[in-house]
Amino acid sequence: MKPKNLFSFLIALICTSGFAQEASYLTISWKQVATKMPDAWYGSDEAKAVAENVLLNQKDIGGWEKNKEFHQPLSDSVKSGIIATKAKIGATFDNGATITEMRFLAKVYAHLQDERYKEAFERGLNYILISQYDNGGWPQFFPIRGGKVDYSTHITYNDDAMVNTLRFLKEIYSGDKAYSSLKLDPELIAKAQKSFDAGIDCILKTQIVVNGQRTVWCAQHDEKTFAPAKARAYELPSFSGSESAGIVLLLMRLDDPSKEVIAAVDGAIQWFEAHQIEGISVETETDSEGKKNRIVVENKNAAPLWARFYDLETEQPFFCDRDGIKKNSLAEIGYERRNGYSWYTNAPSKVLAAYPEWKRKVEGE
Repeated sequence: MKPKNLFSFLIALICTSGFAQEASYLTISWKQVATKMPDAWYGSDEAKAVAENVLLNQKDIGGWEKNKEFHQPLSDSVKSGIIATKAKIGATFDNGATITEMRFLAKVYAHLQDERYKEAFERGLNYILISQYDNGGWPQFFPIRGGKVDYSTHITYNDDAMVNTLRFLKEIYSGDKAYSSLKLDPELIAKAQKSFDAGIDCILKTQIVVNGQRTVWCAQHDEKTFAPAKARAYELPSFSGSESAGIVLLLMRLDDPSKEVIAAVDGAIQWFEAHQIEGISVETETDSEGKKNRIVVENKNAAPLWARFYDLETEQPFFCDRDGIKKNSLAEIGYERRNGYSWYTNAPSKVLAAYPEWKRKVEGE
């Protein structure tokens, strides 16, 4: 069978032919190296070298920065720079940061039993706990960043930041075997469960209610009022057709969900059903200048899509450039944002597919 992509091809070579591991892991992304290598690789000398980078890059407060390729070799000057900035702001949950590094540390600790890995993992877990608001939400960055990214104070669902954190906490307190070798203190595990429960409560409190009807969520909510909030100039307060899907899937995976959770899921499902967009597909064409360009075309056979953002008053999809002015179609915004952002999603289709079975289960049928 022909591998579907470069990553599959490289992993196949590692597993079957003894292909040089050093060459392979350096050619793929950090997220793939952190969690998707063959299990035995996490006990290798290459994994030990990567672990040193992960330890070095952990901020004093316990978290990690985003979009860093921690598996790549570091020069002495780069290492010095990292050490000099360990106390600076930058730790985050955005784009999988901190959670990804902790998953990696758990894997290498299971093989190598280096106590530094466990200590770094526990510091990361404590970072998650101390960065949580009293209301149960998490900011995008902690400590908070100011200036042009003052939106980082908001409760952040964008790119599944808070959902990923909650999933991770659930793994910790539910006894996932991935973390069994760490033998975490029962008190720390109990704190993880308490933190998770507070996070679910925050999700319920931030769900947008219209005329008494629960709907979905914005990509970020004000940390004080819980109202839908703005992030970047083109990320305006809205109903989110994208991030809301991850939230609902998390709620549907809860054991023995409360009446409030069931009502939250039911309300979101109704909203997804009412706001699906049929008869279109998003395709890529080559324009007159030879550049790739996203366009929306009629396609009666296409599966349903949802817009990433829906207006809070009209409940109609909208699109935005960096000027923050709402447009009614993808074609109306400039090339850079039209092609540099995901304006449509099919994520709610997975939620709708899982809902009937979930509903029968919670109703005891």
